[in-house]
Amino acid sequence: MLGPEATAGLLPWAALADEIAALLQDEGIAVPPRSVLPLAGGSTLFVMPASDRTVAMAKLITLTPGNAARGQPTIQGDVVVFDVASGERRVVLDGPTVTARRTAAVSLLAAQRLAPVPQGPLLVVGAGVQGLAHVQAFVEVLGVREVWVASRSAASAEALAQAARALGAKARVVQDADAALAHCPLVAACTPGTAVVLGARPRHDAFVAAVGAYTPTMAELSPGLCQWMAQQGTVVVDTADAGHEAGDLLQAGLDVARLPTLRDVVRQAGAARSRTGPVLFKSCGWAGWDLAAARLVLRSANTATPGH
Repeated sequence: MLGPEATAGLLPWAALADEIAALLQDEGIAVPPRSVLPLAGGSTLFVMPASDRTVAMAKLITLTPGNAARGQPTIQGDVVVFDVASGERRVVLDGPTVTARRTAAVSLLAAQRLAPVPQGPLLVVGAGVQGLAHVQAFVEVLGVREVWVASRSAASAEALAQAARALGAKARVVQDADAALAHCPLVAACTPGTAVVLGARPRHDAFVAAVGAYTPTMAELSPGLCQWMAQQGTVVVDTADAGHEAGDLLQAGLDVARLPTLRDVVRQAGAARSRTGPVLFKSCGWAGWDLAAARLVLRSANTATPGH
């Protein structure tokens, strides 16, 4: 059973993004719909299984938004990983760490394939766990050297700016996220998805990753922004499940089912490179991303212990 630090150590950013790309090329993946169980007091239990031909996993996490005000983690739980052939439980990973790293790694993969100016500057809206994960991934792999941070909490914004500086990037806290769009071709919206935080038009060379909203009633981007991105550039979703989950896009009246997915991008690399205009990447989450993390961890374990 691995804690947060050990789990993170087995999921380096570049390798995890590569594993996600490899998973999208794999025809032997099984990912049933996630089960979502509302709990008393406003919490939610998520059950997310997935498997390939050799690895099976189930992520069991709770989301408790009220914990933020109490200084406690809002996401808690585990990822249990099994060997398909033997049925043996091989490892239990820290659920929040897997969630944070695989979500940022999916955005990283999308930026690698689609961002017109992948080196930034990067605007991060939302200074929580996902904000930090996106800063770490984009600075380490894309070579971002300037980070702008916008958050409702001044203390959280400054803490994320300090973390970016510790990684070797310049960082500043900004009060107006919409105004910052004119200066940042790389954007990550990493809020809880309970309110719209971006409504202005981004640059024509912008790449915007929006990861906070994952139900039809949630949104962090305004309908007008989403409509403009669809008209002027390209909108890509992480999976086909976004057709009933991507609140930002659904509230904008977009036909989400007709939008290209990250799988399409990975399998048509040349077409992805030829796109012009701004890019909006909408990520809602998928157990396949957790499976990619599990595959990477098991491969590392097998390399460390030959003959197991």
